[in-house]
Amino acid sequence: MTTAPPRPRAAGAAARRPPPPRTPEAGIALGQRRLKVGRILLVVVLAIATLKLVAVQTVQAGELTAASERQSTTNIRLPAERGAITDRDGAPLAFSVDARALVTNPRLIAQNKGPEAERYTAEMATAVGQATGQDPNALLEQLRSDRGYVVLARLVAPEVARDLGERFPEIAQERREDRQYPAGMLAANVVGSSTWNADERKLTGRVGLESSQDNLLSGFEGLRVVDTAEDSNAVIPGSTRFERAAVQGSDMRLTLDSDLQFTVQQALTEYVARTGADVSSSAVVLDARTSEVLAMANGQTFDPRDLSSATPEQLRNTAVQGTFEPGSVIKVITMAAALEYGVAKPDDVLTVPGSIRVADRTIGDSWDHGTERYTLTGVLAKSSNVGTIMTAQEVGEERFADMLSRFGLGEQTGVGLPGEEPGQVPPRESWSGSTFGNLPIGQGLTVTTLQMASMLQTVANDGVRVPPRIVASTTGPDGVPVAPPPPEPVRVVSPETAQQLRTMLTAVTQDARGQRGTGHQAAVPGYAVAGKTGTAQQVNPACGCYSSSLHWINFAGMLPADDPRYVIAIMLDAPDPGTSAAPLFHDIATYLAQRERLPVSDEPPPVQTLQLP
Repeated sequence: MTTAPPRPRAAGAAARRPPPPRTPEAGIALGQRRLKVGRILLVVVLAIATLKLVAVQTVQAGELTAASERQSTTNIRLPAERGAITDRDGAPLAFSVDARALVTNPRLIAQNKGPEAERYTAEMATAVGQATGQDPNALLEQLRSDRGYVVLARLVAPEVARDLGERFPEIAQERREDRQYPAGMLAANVVGSSTWNADERKLTGRVGLESSQDNLLSGFEGLRVVDTAEDSNAVIPGSTRFERAAVQGSDMRLTLDSDLQFTVQQALTEYVARTGADVSSSAVVLDARTSEVLAMANGQTFDPRDLSSATPEQLRNTAVQGTFEPGSVIKVITMAAALEYGVAKPDDVLTVPGSIRVADRTIGDSWDHGTERYTLTGVLAKSSNVGTIMTAQEVGEERFADMLSRFGLGEQTGVGLPGEEPGQVPPRESWSGSTFGNLPIGQGLTVTTLQMASMLQTVANDGVRVPPRIVASTTGPDGVPVAPPPPEPVRVVSPETAQQLRTMLTAVTQDARGQRGTGHQAAVPGYAVAGKTGTAQQVNPACGCYSSSLHWINFAGMLPADDPRYVIAIMLDAPDPGTSAAPLFHDIATYLAQRERLPVSDEPPPVQTLQLP
């Protein structure tokens, strides 16, 4: 039987035939195979990682440890340069320059140099001494010590440090900032001084504005985190991990006029020496309109470049830190109250006895006299205690107390200088029966020289008190100067009262026959000068009573009186008997008039009547 051959399959039939359906058992088998493969791969990866870890901890451990020791993470402090202090015209009073300290390790030198150490250290001491001006023998003594750290020089120029470091690799450098005071002792009591703080590695203000404005001047240091090579401490390029830029300190421009400051400081120092006054004497010059402090001088000062040699008394800025009884200068306020409240006029005539009784006290004038007739102007110009108290009684205690407050007595001026004293005015509720016999003539209250200047500035500025200031501007974060907010002016008396009072105060400096004021020595030919003298007894600490020989001698005035530009206040502490502060005012006012070429008056001020027959 013959079998028939199979029938040929049509082309493409197999492709068109659908795959047999997958059974559930087949799907489970496939998933199990994939899971096995995944487990095998995971075991392989873990095995490789384990082998690598073993290799790192055993075979490669020494090599990796050595590489790690060759570099480390280092924090680098980015110093902030301290801001400069300048006068009103930008002349530098204090600024900083980059400097280095030279340090070394004598113990290590001795170990490394062995027998050559003595010769080597002698050469080092000679080289450092020549470069820095120090005694080589003193340096050699340090280098022979068994110490691990000595400072060979505290401040040298970077190039000097570099040259010495190249010659002597054992000399290391430490970055410092050297504070320069190009004007020396000029305005040192105002500017102050700063010194290097080794712990904080920056300049720190110690006294004056350098201290009170330390945060502003210092700025904020930055930080850079880098990798460094251990063997050379060199920064590995491109290894910076973090960086915060330093914020440079703000520059500060003051209102001081350096030329005027020099003249006032020199004149005061010489006058104090000539009159035997104590060095705590002081003088202040203000701009009559803005109340900017143009000069502030003390009877003694210090060298800010050598703070260690200064005494506490030299460091004090007595113009704002020293208080005293103003004496008759306070009569300016008494007369301002009388004019403002309309209880008296400049030409009113007062019959003034030789003394006056106030509660349990009898008060007289500084000269003996019987009953005399003075104009109100004459009471001020002759500085009659009796006539002033009579006028104050017409004003009344409440209105007088209010006027003291309006003039800013008993509170800080807010000038912006550290340690400013507010002075002292007895609280109204504490006044006794005799208090009103003291205060109107300048006893029983205290002021500073700056407050005394502010009193006269109020009169010069048509009755508006502008709180004095000494900082003209500071640099902002963008480096642009920013002026502080202007002080809020205070209306104290009317313009009419201020004008009348200025005219009355010119009588203090007049020198007419029979009509001479107590401050005639303050007069400046060609100009109307308004001012007031003051003499106050100091307290004798032995008895707690007023001294008969020690006085504060004061003068405060303005120039020119008809259009005031400048206010000058002077306090002399316990000068020789018979001393007046008026001649010193004359010298300072004359300098200002000549330097500023103030217009000369065509005619002298009219002579005012002070005393009637």
